[in-house]
Amino acid sequence: MSGQLRAFRLRGVGGAQKFGVAAGSLRGLLRKGCRLLQLPLAGSRLCLYEDGTELSEGFFRALPPQTELVLLGPGETWRGCFGDVGRLLAAAGGQRDAVVEAARKLLSDELAPQRQKLLVDLLHNLDENILAEHRQDDQKWFEGLESRFKNKSSYMRYSCESRIRSYMKEVSGFISNVHPTARDAYKRIIDLMLEKLKSVKYNGCYFDRREEEEAARLCTVEGWFSCQGPFDSDYCPCKHSINPYSNRESRILFSTWNLDHIIEKKRTVVPELAEAVKTRDGREVNWEYFYQLLFTLDNLKLVHIACHKKTNHNLSCDKTKIYRKRKQTHKIS
Repeated sequence: MSGQLRAFRLRGVGGAQKFGVAAGSLRGLLRKGCRLLQLPLAGSRLCLYEDGTELSEGFFRALPPQTELVLLGPGETWRGCFGDVGRLLAAAGGQRDAVVEAARKLLSDELAPQRQKLLVDLLHNLDENILAEHRQDDQKWFEGLESRFKNKSSYMRYSCESRIRSYMKEVSGFISNVHPTARDAYKRIIDLMLEKLKSVKYNGCYFDRREEEEAARLCTVEGWFSCQGPFDSDYCPCKHSINPYSNRESRILFSTWNLDHIIEKKRTVVPELAEAVKTRDGREVNWEYFYQLLFTLDNLKLVHIACHKKTNHNLSCDKTKIYRKRKQTHKIS
């Protein structure tokens, strides 16, 4: 089924020229791209320019307009170059201009067409402003954002806070499914969670590269994020990485990454919380345990959309932590 037309930037493996192509479905975009670049439809695929992730129909629907894509013909591959080049830029530090100038000089060597292509890609990615933080230093990065965001980190904090707020909204909205006799107790737990979230500013530090405590953020000091892999793995097999601080396109693309619950929020954690409140029978629900599962890195991992498995995780809450342990009282004889 075709959706609303969106424009993408398309290029082939063998050239740096980009074409604007609009389509409402992955199949439609592939068909137009093959016609434009004179490639056979059979065996051709589309992938992200940034890291080489091949597109599925579901992934395509989540992409923001103007995402840069590579059309692969039969047998062609694209690994992407954004991650390695970005790290090179970070390592180059103050010598960025010298690196760019050296690359431009090498491009004049007409005897090395393959090297020329790699250097064109290098220049494309070096021409970023990764280390710039303030609006006046990288105005293009802030295009489309409200004027109240004066630096990149403040927007990235807001982005993370928005995700956490949405989780809180889901938990609060579940109260209609809670047994009527337990709703007041459930509401009190929601209020406690909300109070704690406000005290830590909705854990916006997870996306803030300026956060001093390394364990409290998911990125490097330069702003690099790495996919932490599917819920059932400790690593990303495709080694996905992104720096949303680098340019506007990467900032938008980062919004398609998932801050995924390992023990599922909707299927497991929230229903378990409601059941615990209903059947507490005088026991005290350990709301801080559920808070950790819902809103902290104890149960959250950052996942590239291609690594986000929507199947049932089949993981459950720790039954020994649902209620607080009662204090032992000893009789004195």
